[in-house]
Amino acid sequence: MAKKEKNKKDKKENSDLKWFVIVVITTFILSIVFSYISTNAISCLELFPAILILIVTIFVGIIFDIIGVAVTVANEEELHAKASKKIQGAKTSIKLIRNSSKVSNICADVIGDICGVLSGSISALVTLKITEKFGLTFDIQFIISAIVASLTVGGKALGKGIAKRNSTKIVHMVGMVVGKSTFQEK
Repeated sequence: MAKKEKNKKDKKENSDLKWFVIVVITTFILSIVFSYISTNAISCLELFPAILILIVTIFVGIIFDIIGVAVTVANEEELHAKASKKIQGAKTSIKLIRNSSKVSNICADVIGDICGVLSGSISALVTLKITEKFGLTFDIQFIISAIVASLTVGGKALGKGIAKRNSTKIVHMVGMVVGKSTFQEK
């Protein structure tokens, strides 16, 4: 018995280590790619499109944080009822809930944190554009950074409540999207 328990524990630790390595490498690569693209794209844009991309980046981070919270608190039983009625997305939603720690990690931490870093770098570029466009002689970066941080944190705080109240619906919507995009369900 003790040997079986040790093997299970070793497999779990190896699985956790493997997940850690995958997340670190994936985050590193995605951060480089998105940072490179956004920095080069934003520097070529006018002020309004740059601000629009900044807002979209903040919004994407909030949406993925909502998904990350929803998947951890969603009611799997409701989705079993939908799956038994062969409602699209239900089976995928159950898989998302059963892997909630990984899904939450990807959504809230990997994507959410990358959006946070990107919004910081984009806000710096937007600040430069504002300073150039309006000929400002004082540094407004701290104001822009505070606005971005406030919108991000406030949006995520609001989103957590939405995620908790509507978790099963949110996970089901995500399940439908993931199911369609990966052709997992028929």
